[in-house]
Amino acid sequence: MSAEATNPATPGPVTPATPRRRSLPRIDLRRLGRAALLGPASRGRLPDAISHVVEVHRAHHPDADLETLRRAYVLAESSHRGQMRKSGEPYITHPLAVTLILAELGAETTALTASLLHDTVEDTDVTLDQVGEEFGAEVRYLVDGVTKLEKVDYGAAAEPETFRKMLVATGNDVRVMSIKLADRLHNMRTLGVMRPEKQARIAKVTRDVLIPLAERLGVQALKTELEDLVFAILHPEEYAHTRELIAGNAAQETDPLAEFSDVMRTVLREAGIQAEVLIRPRHFVSVHRVSRKRGRLRGCDFGRLLVLVNEDADCYAVLGELHTCMTPVVSEFKDFIAVPKFNLYQSLHTAVAREDGQVAEVLIRTHQMHKVAEAGVIALGNPYTASAEEQTGPGAPAYEERVDPTRPGWLSRLLDWQEAAPDPDTFWSTLREDLAQDREITVYRPDGGALGLPEGATCVDAAYAQYGEDAHACIGARVNGRLATLSTVLRDGDTVQLLMGQDPASEPSREWLEHAHTPAARIAIQRWLTTHPAPAEDDAAEPAAEPAAGPAAGPSPRPAETAPPARATAETAPPARATADTAQPVRSATGAAPADPSAPRPGAAITVVDRPDANVRLAGCCTPVPLDEVTGFSVRGGVVTVHRVECAAVARMADAGREEVAVQWGDTTGCRVTLVAESFGRPHLLADLTEAMALEGAEIVSATVEPPSQQRVRHTYTVQLPDAARLPALLRAMRNVPGVYDVGRAQHHAAASSGTRAPSGTR
Repeated sequence: MSAEATNPATPGPVTPATPRRRSLPRIDLRRLGRAALLGPASRGRLPDAISHVVEVHRAHHPDADLETLRRAYVLAESSHRGQMRKSGEPYITHPLAVTLILAELGAETTALTASLLHDTVEDTDVTLDQVGEEFGAEVRYLVDGVTKLEKVDYGAAAEPETFRKMLVATGNDVRVMSIKLADRLHNMRTLGVMRPEKQARIAKVTRDVLIPLAERLGVQALKTELEDLVFAILHPEEYAHTRELIAGNAAQETDPLAEFSDVMRTVLREAGIQAEVLIRPRHFVSVHRVSRKRGRLRGCDFGRLLVLVNEDADCYAVLGELHTCMTPVVSEFKDFIAVPKFNLYQSLHTAVAREDGQVAEVLIRTHQMHKVAEAGVIALGNPYTASAEEQTGPGAPAYEERVDPTRPGWLSRLLDWQEAAPDPDTFWSTLREDLAQDREITVYRPDGGALGLPEGATCVDAAYAQYGEDAHACIGARVNGRLATLSTVLRDGDTVQLLMGQDPASEPSREWLEHAHTPAARIAIQRWLTTHPAPAEDDAAEPAAEPAAGPAAGPSPRPAETAPPARATAETAPPARATADTAQPVRSATGAAPADPSAPRPGAAITVVDRPDANVRLAGCCTPVPLDEVTGFSVRGGVVTVHRVECAAVARMADAGREEVAVQWGDTTGCRVTLVAESFGRPHLLADLTEAMALEGAEIVSATVEPPSQQRVRHTYTVQLPDAARLPALLRAMRNVPGVYDVGRAQHHAAASSGTRAPSGTR
């Protein structure tokens, strides 16, 4: 069977009337088979079987050292001699075909050498040490990276553990996965000789693992062909229908894409822009997707136009001319040159329309961008070439310990979480889920650093991406400067500040699993929950012990979800241990039960300037304290209420015709003030907060902790201070408690006539 053979149950390829992009060359396996059977050529002469590979390789690398390829072929051919593929060709035709695929994509000599030898250690008596002695550490490492683990040793775990091994090796040298992708492509081309059930099993693994890896590595030339081969095996009826659509379009007398391309060539020629305009037919899977999205297809739906230029600036010049001289579809414009995709892809995307309703999609890129768009990481060549001196000098790490400088961020994250995967089944299922997230976003830390995350990631994912298992202590986040819950979904370009608690006993919430999209976050949270099982219901129902008097009493780390729905105040709540998550009472610093916050508040001497004997009351809406600038208003019964001058009630009372009265503070500096603190829920927060208040000399008169809402908790404290001058220090101390993000003086909404107010905010 030839190298291009596919599932024999599916129809052969269709050749549309429009010119197609240059496909990967196919080698004549029968010719190579005959050449292989004749044995290697004389020393120093290139064997005929490898001549086509050499020709393609020299087109990309004119100065390549071909002696290494000759020696690699000789070893591979002699090692595989006598072995036959199930398709009937000599086995050596397989490594030759894999090497040709990589050569066409521009792979450098080391990768081609390893691809010729990639099955020798797995299927022959050649050892890794022999490969290393003959061809060096790099080739040895690449061959080892793609060598499968034996089922006799690993049983059912052989396949997932083989992929884990390949991915770890890819982290040090991305060429490992390039060879594996080319290997799978040739195997998929010749899969028709296998039993249908084995074809389906291999196709599913290709779909779930290798195609997403090809996409992430940017190797579109391999990805698109793999997609079509998998499509033909797993969905033969839909494949056949798509084939009919393509054949029907190819039979049309007119081709709107060709007409569009002629117009574009004229426009660009008259503008003096040197450019090549090509028609790129869609592959089968792409046509299938477009047909499901748009329904009935028109001529332009079967392909796109590709404009190739020499310089980046020419891309924008082409865009300007097309948008000026043709009718642009503005909603289709995307700039992947200024903001490349995570897989190295760069192009300008646009679309132009004509009067009959035909719309042509247009891709604009340089020749170099096109090379990278097709070959991805393969186009980058040897990742260690630029730093060869420092990588091989004194003290350089062993080859296996080096990190590929071209390693993409998603691969680094994958390598991190795979270490925590407890077993092969977890790794295998998590890998497929991770690779299914095929879009990435970039978010930024306040220090300017970047985090790459999959689309749909939340603040939970960002926390574990930045801090690993230390993210258990995360208590909240700010997204673009605004407070946000950990469940907030992030968007590309967001700035994320993660708020971390200092309590070593901090723990993740089980609810976090619902908001974790990355494997790193899910595995870390699940592992913690597994090692810290929730208490039995009978234990959880037992009443907690009465805390010791004072703010430092240790709270029970009940999660925010267990808070009672009703608002709990110091006067009504039962004597349970309190946390910031439980909306329970807190006793005053003296150990006494909290006082009624509506009772008269002593400790602040203030007099009316012209009526020193007047009955004075401090307004509860703004809780003025000594040193505040204040004013007074006469109310019923001859009482004068005192407000801070910036209190909103001042303007309302003046507008209502209330008599404003001059007031002044006396010599006493002690005061009573109501403060409101906003925090994220976490264990021990209430104890930490009240302790900080006590250290500043504040005596808690009353306290209210409201039930959590969206992981946030609101505390209201009425405190007695010996000196009003200590209020700023108290506010700073409270804000410095981990988890507290805002503290302020209580403000209330005015009741129409009495000046009493309902709780509202913290300013």
